[in-house]
Amino acid sequence: MDTGSIKKLLNGFGFISRDGGEDLFFHTTDLVDVSFNSLHEGDTVQFEVGQGKKGPKADKVSRV
Repeated sequence: MDTGSIKKLLNGFGFISRDGGEDLFFHTTDLVDVSFNSLHEGDTVQFEVGQGKKGPKADKVSRV
């Protein structure tokens, strides 16, 4: 699992700034054991890197 922090939250999706890599997109459906509305920019999260339609994305996102 990789770690990073929530960089930006928008309407049902957001971006994670990951440690040592490019920012990753995530969708509310990619969250595990956390609701989208409880997330805040700057929160630390862990995730797996998966492949989306437009390139790498964050999967199985959970708060640390």
